[in-house]
Amino acid sequence: MKTKETVRSIVDALKERYPDALCSLQYEKDYELLFAVRLSAQCTDERVNKVTPALYERFPTLESFAEADPEEVGEYIHSCGFFRGKSRDMVKCAQMLLAEYDGKVPGEMEDLLRLPGVGRKTANLIQGDVFHVPGVVVADTHCIRVSGRLGLTDGTKDPGKVETQLRAILPPEESNDFCHRLVLFGREVCTARRAVCEVCPLCEWCEHFQNSGKEG
Repeated sequence: MKTKETVRSIVDALKERYPDALCSLQYEKDYELLFAVRLSAQCTDERVNKVTPALYERFPTLESFAEADPEEVGEYIHSCGFFRGKSRDMVKCAQMLLAEYDGKVPGEMEDLLRLPGVGRKTANLIQGDVFHVPGVVVADTHCIRVSGRLGLTDGTKDPGKVETQLRAILPPEESNDFCHRLVLFGREVCTARRAVCEVCPLCEWCEHFQNSGKEG
């Protein structure tokens, strides 16, 4: 287990490299982020950002989504993959938000998890980015991979276990931004294909580097 000092050093190093810890999904309304995260499942954020402008132009309000034909929604999000399930979830989610939450995205974990297509990753992202709840951990693929390589977790690939382990060691006020920075770092340096250790600012604290002694 990393010491508090080591964890703080990793947090600070990533903060220095990526001072603007922003979600890469583009949105203007809270429910648009909710839908964008649903679209990002098994799809890149870059692809989602290419799809959503036309989608939100066609369906500019939550009411228009609630009244939409899922097949038509699917035509706009086809390139994101699994479009049939995603379009059904978005329409049902819009209907539920209007019927049960006065058209607003709820902030409580229990309420978020009731929404169609919403799991803990999505719920944590909404809590962190929309409601600024301290201590949230968005255990996406980059977070799981990089935190495991660093030794911040025990290497598990289970999102729930990664979330629990990171919540236990990260400063609550830093955790949400830290996860955003892990995404940026995971795309640029510590990629799924190869950890580019020769340009990594975290080697000093990284178990993967210390165990391998080289990049890879």
